[in-house]
Amino acid sequence: MNGKGGTHMAVMTFAAIDIGSYEVSMKIFEMSKRIGFRELNDVRYSLEIGKGVYSDGKIDSEMLNVLCEVLNDFKRLMQDFGVEEYRVCGTSAFRELVNPLLIIEQIYQRTGMKIEILSSAEQHFLGYKSIAAIEKGFKKMIQKGTAILDVGGGSLQVSLFDKDALVTTQGLKMGSLRIRQRLQELEKTTIHYDKLVEEFIRNDLMSFQRLYLKDKEIRNVILMGDFITDMIFQEEMEDRIITREEFMKRYEDTVGKSVDLLAQEMEIDPEYASLVVPTMVVCRNFIDIFNAESLWAPGVSLLDGIAYDFAEKKKFLKSVHNFENDILVTSKNIAKRYSSSKSHIQGTMNLCLNIFDSMKKVHGMGARERLLLQIAALLHDCGKYISMEKVSECSYQIIMSTDIIGLSFLERQMIACAVRFNNSAFVYYDELYSMGIAIDRESYIKVAKMTAILRLANAMDRSHYQKVKGIKAVLKDRELQMIVDSAQDISLELGLLKDKEAFFEEVFGIRLVLRRKGRA
Repeated sequence: MNGKGGTHMAVMTFAAIDIGSYEVSMKIFEMSKRIGFRELNDVRYSLEIGKGVYSDGKIDSEMLNVLCEVLNDFKRLMQDFGVEEYRVCGTSAFRELVNPLLIIEQIYQRTGMKIEILSSAEQHFLGYKSIAAIEKGFKKMIQKGTAILDVGGGSLQVSLFDKDALVTTQGLKMGSLRIRQRLQELEKTTIHYDKLVEEFIRNDLMSFQRLYLKDKEIRNVILMGDFITDMIFQEEMEDRIITREEFMKRYEDTVGKSVDLLAQEMEIDPEYASLVVPTMVVCRNFIDIFNAESLWAPGVSLLDGIAYDFAEKKKFLKSVHNFENDILVTSKNIAKRYSSSKSHIQGTMNLCLNIFDSMKKVHGMGARERLLLQIAALLHDCGKYISMEKVSECSYQIIMSTDIIGLSFLERQMIACAVRFNNSAFVYYDELYSMGIAIDRESYIKVAKMTAILRLANAMDRSHYQKVKGIKAVLKDRELQMIVDSAQDISLELGLLKDKEAFFEEVFGIRLVLRRKGRA
């Protein structure tokens, strides 16, 4: 390849690394427009970081030394393969560290690698992307009620689908390693370890069923997770589909066996083998409450998801499924759960987008911020469910406590702030800290812009009548003229806009001028 234009055929080498709660793994991929992406290499190293973290929030220095050695080994391997870009993600063990910044800094100093801690919603979203990516049948499958069950060492995530869109996603703290740690002492004294695990997780399962499953028909379960799930079912896996009967047979075969025997039979380390029973009990209980007919284990992991996500961003492949829509549908479902008025939030959202799109030149924000603004509009009223008086405070708490699939912790914090300041006093950057809100300056400025637009849109639909049929927002010399099409009396709206204008002007340096259509 020489000269200009030769780079279009470029092949890129990319590495994805996952620091999980019981192993560190890496896959190296080759990507190009022609092939999309394909796996070149797959390495894993057993390391139980979760052991210490789930009990006291720390990684001991021995463990950290080993982790850095492993990462440096991975680095050498990456050089051998000519890896150009990589992404290192820490999952549930890292989420629960008491001192994540210090640990990340130490690892960076010793390996040159920057670790990114994924929120459980981001982690699950990446895994879910990888399923949608590999499978033609995925679209057909999720038309019928489908659940994705993603069992990890520290936690598990359940997502429910209905008619091609994601309905809800919930994280539960019942990963295989965590269960094993909590029940370790009891395991020695019982013959029915599986029953013990079942009782341990029962309460959480019942709550999940009561709150989220009400009337849903779940036919299929897609089983994700890590290689433990693959290990358990390797023989039945020709078509990667496991029927309920096959699963139960395998379950009865497995749960009574000792760790040593399982390790021998499955040809895996005892450390891994000790996670088999907790994993199987969790799966069995979900199959029961879903009443599912079959399990599909596509054999993809978070690593495939990281690679898919990267390939998508770099335009090596085009997405088969509209993931943004999943994020929006999930947000609409959260709004519905807290009984927000559908027409008002829809009205406010459309106005938000209208204003956002008409002033791109001024705010300089992109597609991602537009999505965050949409979600803020959808969720800006959810706190009323708890208190009419403290709407902004309660909305903030609800959003901060809800996993919204596909959003990072920072993005969720931004949405929560915009919603909070929508109807409570805007807080200047230095005061945020005392409120326990930690966002960087750049994100803070985006929050200010989102808040200004949200306040404006919300005031335009103040009476919840959707009086405003259409708005044409035109930008002329630092003046945003909003030409409002409404046959009704909008004096309430116009009066309420007065106090919103000042903030709008402070943020954007633009005067707001409102006119009724057809009137000077």
